[in-house]
Amino acid sequence: MGQVMKDSLVTVFGGGGFVGRQVAQALLGRGARVRIAQRDPSTALRVKPLGGLGQVQFIAADIRNPASVARAVAGSDIVINLVGILKGDFDAFHHRGAANVAKAAADAGVTALVHMSAIGADPESPSAYGRSKAAGEAAVKAAFPTATIIRPSIIFGPEDQFLNRFAGIVGMMPVVPVIGAATKFQPVYVADVAQAIANAAEQPGVHGGETYELGGPQVRTMREINQWIIKAIGRDKSLVEVPQGVAKMLAMLPGGPITSDQLAMLGRDNVVAEGAKGLDALGVVATPMDGIADKWMVRFRRHGRFTGTARA
Repeated sequence: MGQVMKDSLVTVFGGGGFVGRQVAQALLGRGARVRIAQRDPSTALRVKPLGGLGQVQFIAADIRNPASVARAVAGSDIVINLVGILKGDFDAFHHRGAANVAKAAADAGVTALVHMSAIGADPESPSAYGRSKAAGEAAVKAAFPTATIIRPSIIFGPEDQFLNRFAGIVGMMPVVPVIGAATKFQPVYVADVAQAIANAAEQPGVHGGETYELGGPQVRTMREINQWIIKAIGRDKSLVEVPQGVAKMLAMLPGGPITSDQLAMLGRDNVVAEGAKGLDALGVVATPMDGIADKWMVRFRRHGRFTGTARA
């Protein structure tokens, strides 16, 4: 692989984000020309140095606006949609926005469309997030039947809002509150997700029309993840499981630590379904969290990389 994508124009919606920058790097490494479609292209300028002269371009596009989506897709060979939100108008972005991208891709005659959804996409999900993701998948398949659907579990990496967020909490709190302590996750490394997406985009004849669920090699509960973080940053903290009733009250607070919809999501495990095609089917070997995350978690230690085990 690699030469197949050389000089192809790949439009990546949300290409300036946490996952998007990794996807862009994977595509650029294969010789593709990458067009970053972002509501505010200035937020994506960090992608530019990843490519050669003229290899990266930027365009303003809002997936809620069909005309701007069509402009962004024009002339593309491949389209990738990574846009997602964790709170707000889920239907506008995950459903109607996804439909706009798929329709524009079909109208433009692109050879491949890769759509990033999420494990937990289900029309019967207790969360609006999960229902909107399912509606988005259905809309994408209706407009572009050979689209590849990618459903990752929680994605971790140097700039994530998962491990880093909890590590920050561990560093500040005398004890560590844990909501949804028994809920299971299968954290997947961002670079693995990026390579999987690039492979799917490069081989639509193999991966088109398929749905893949991406998870790492380890399944851990929320409690176990927090325990791992405490150990990784060299702290000595106690965990306190937050009762469901208290969590519901916290979710009702404006600007609280969790929203009602996020709490509903924690009611279901976030792991790869039995029998689902995963990273291996996309030619990617899963990276364990233990083997990579320590490289950036070190900054949360009391004395950085020079720390042994700190008492806090």
